Amino acid sequence: MPRVPLIAGNWKMYKTVPEARDLATALVNSDLPAAVEVAVCPPFTALAEVGRVLTGSAVRLGAQDVFWEPQGAYTGEISPPMLADLRCHYVIVGHSERRQHFEESDEVVTRKVRASFSQGLVPILCVGERLEERDTGQTERVVTRQVEIVIAVLPPEQIRPLVIAYEPVWAIGTGRAATGQEANRVIGLIRETLGRKDAEAAAQARILYGGSVTPANAAEFSQQPEIDGALVGGASLDAPKFLAIVAAHGKSRA
Repeated sequence: MPRVPLIAGNWKMYKTVPEARDLATALVNSDLPAAVEVAVCPPFTALAEVGRVLTGSAVRLGAQDVFWEPQGAYTGEISPPMLADLRCHYVIVGHSERRQHFEESDEVVTRKVRASFSQGLVPILCVGERLEERDTGQTERVVTRQVEIVIAVLPPEQIRPLVIAYEPVWAIGTGRAATGQEANRVIGLIRETLGRKDAEAAAQARILYGGSVTPANAAEFSQQPEIDGALVGGASLDAPKFLAIVAAHGKSRA
């Protein structure tokens, strides 16, 4: 069965509640291609309001992060049950900005993935190499390690719905994107890594590209056989740009 492309917008630390409502409304009122799944990940403060806007639509709600405990004295954290209560479907885990600015380790990321699944949330696991790692030929080693550590503790039935986003750190917010061919090569490597744990899961799991995806380069990525969509940052904050990326992936599956 063909994998349905997923285009997920990561709004990061942007949009007040009224701004988020307006952006979500623009997406809901658009003619989205049936061949593409669309999700948005607003900041925590806007999740409830955006969720109300998305009710009854084809656009899914996601969160940008999660803590690994269901409750407790963890000031400032958000638990999986809290996200499930807001009817979130997806949650981004291990984004490079979390790894870089908040020093999240592979072990922390793994705990968050397992906690997400425990509440029926689907993690979007982010992996990718830094510029110095790329320049010294460590891309394969770094990406493979980040994936292997997580899937080592997951049963096949959780690997199959797991979404992985390959985000080369050097391409995030820099305007520099990997070529479609290079992104496809690394994503193929990720799929091979999954296949060593479970071949069927590897065939079903969706692997996205993220890192300065724009309307100008979206078609290049959408046409690659291993790439199953995009995790979009800056361009997801502008409805016409985000919709153009969605449309590009819809055309590639038409």
